[in-house]
Amino acid sequence: MVNNLEITIDVIVHATEDITKIFQSFSEFLNIKEDEFTINETTGHFDNPITILNVKIIKKQAQNFINKLLELLPNEQINELVEEIEERTVDSRFHMRLDKQELINGKLRVKEKDTIKIKIHTPIYNKKDTVKIFTEIFQIAN
Repeated sequence: MVNNLEITIDVIVHATEDITKIFQSFSEFLNIKEDEFTINETTGHFDNPITILNVKIIKKQAQNFINKLLELLPNEQINELVEEIEERTVDSRFHMRLDKQELINGKLRVKEKDTIKIKIHTPIYNKKDTVKIFTEIFQIAN
């Protein structure tokens, strides 16, 4: 399963946010270095500058990311994610979001607003195996 894991992370950084703190937090807490990110500059609805960060990690690095994620997330949130596997999974991709400000403060919290979007993908050939496979992924480090 490790060889088939693929994780995509998307972060929207507003002009009022310190991008160096975000990079530092990813490096320090989740072992993802600044040079691994793709950086795209764009403008928001009110012509404010927005930076979009994207990274895709695979195989062993993806497994290490899952391990760090599960190590830093509170157990009750991990349990909630496991309970919500069916609602959070589309086409073999598990969707979750983390609080950006909490990451900067050295903590991980699942949150739906002002977030870091994470998609965890692994091939699932039979839809009825979705819950079983993602439960196994979430219990590797638990």
